[in-house]
Amino acid sequence: MQNVDFTLRKGEIHALMGENGAGKSTLVKVLTGVYPKDSGQIHIAGIDKDITVKSPQEAQNLGISTVYQEITLCPNLTVAENMFIGRGNYSFVNWRSMVRKTTEILAKLNIPARATQQLATCSLAVQQMVAIARSVDMDCKVLILDEPTSSLDEHEVEKLFSLMRELKARGVGIIFITHFLEQVYEICDRITVLRNGELVGEYEVKDLPRVQLISKMMGKELDDISALENRKVSQVKEEETPVFEAYGLSSAAGTRAFDFKIHKGEVNGFTGLLGSGRSESVRAIFGADKVTGGRTKVNGKYVRIAKPIDAMRQGIGYLPEDRKQDGIIDELSVRDNIILALQVLKGFFRPFSKAEAEAFADEYIKLLEIKTASTDTPIKSLSGGNQQKVILARWLLTNPKYLILDEPTRGIDVGTKVEIQKLVLKLAEEGVSVTFISSEIEEMLRTCSRLIVMRDRKIVGELKGEDMTQANIMHTIAGEAVQNG
Repeated sequence: MQNVDFTLRKGEIHALMGENGAGKSTLVKVLTGVYPKDSGQIHIAGIDKDITVKSPQEAQNLGISTVYQEITLCPNLTVAENMFIGRGNYSFVNWRSMVRKTTEILAKLNIPARATQQLATCSLAVQQMVAIARSVDMDCKVLILDEPTSSLDEHEVEKLFSLMRELKARGVGIIFITHFLEQVYEICDRITVLRNGELVGEYEVKDLPRVQLISKMMGKELDDISALENRKVSQVKEEETPVFEAYGLSSAAGTRAFDFKIHKGEVNGFTGLLGSGRSESVRAIFGADKVTGGRTKVNGKYVRIAKPIDAMRQGIGYLPEDRKQDGIIDELSVRDNIILALQVLKGFFRPFSKAEAEAFADEYIKLLEIKTASTDTPIKSLSGGNQQKVILARWLLTNPKYLILDEPTRGIDVGTKVEIQKLVLKLAEEGVSVTFISSEIEEMLRTCSRLIVMRDRKIVGELKGEDMTQANIMHTIAGEAVQNG
């Protein structure tokens, strides 16, 4: 992050917007003393000089409080205990006074909780409100809310917004970080956009249409957008029975009920801003998150996919968004990572021989040109691109009918990206169905023949053919009419 100007006014709700890696978290950490500033100045009303915030505690003393997406209070304690924990060095605690003061604060802020109630029995929204009330009672002037609504339903969001409006009326300045566009336009006064660690600009909400906001976040000007040439498009026979279909599918990860289908040899993709529900949707398809509703068909027959092994047995493979967390087993060798999915399908009580495993690994190391010293090399020693190729090899070895690739080219070099894109199109030509997700719109347009557009964890449109342009993706995300090409 460099040369970023940011101004928060008294009694203002100010959205801090940007894609992943834009610099939002870094700015917040500098403001709250987690990171030291390298240059520049920080000023707070009432303090004449430039300040340096050296720690979160010092930020708290200056009136800067942060409430994170993950609740940082103690669920086993009461609301009152959470309100006052760590706020003093007392040899004697006046419990009656603590409960009385907490009750007064809850009433003033219209928070539906009792002071003596255990925090764990409160809804997530109320727990968020208690964290905010604690900050306000500590004479908070600046309140930073980092993705506070990501785990809340619509009713709970409205309760939180009511509290935010109450605090705004009291003169508290609120920095609101979220990926939900509708919430920004409902609650915020101003928007600051960051991209690649730099300031794009500050705007009043009323002066910045949604499609322009998306354009600024993505770094694409609408008048400079054109469809990519020479894009390969898989020819799909729509009349044929789809390889996979879902009806009203939803999951515990917050995915709203959606319908979906993919045909043999088709490459389609889920697109939308970060947090729109792209990954959650494909995780529901694969059974990686608990499925809470809907039905699925494979080749026209209803099947139950409750967990990943069910999907694997139906010929579905899934390369996850986070290869470090959900993909590679870093202590295992390249060979063992490649054969893992096929070994799961076969059963661990029927292990492959060393010769079989070696043959499988050699075949795909050559096919995908994986750069490794040997099949015995620990996968953690490989570059990110080669790790990604190993996970691809894992699923190709299972001979999938339907392959889900979530951010398969993130964090890898341009040459390897092109190799993976070519592989996807080659698989489609061979009849494999592929769902491809990428944060890079050009890559989606180059690879997919149909795009499913998402916003706020629901499908808001579908684009194909001449309608597949960056401009139309932005318009669809913003809830505006598609411009016919």
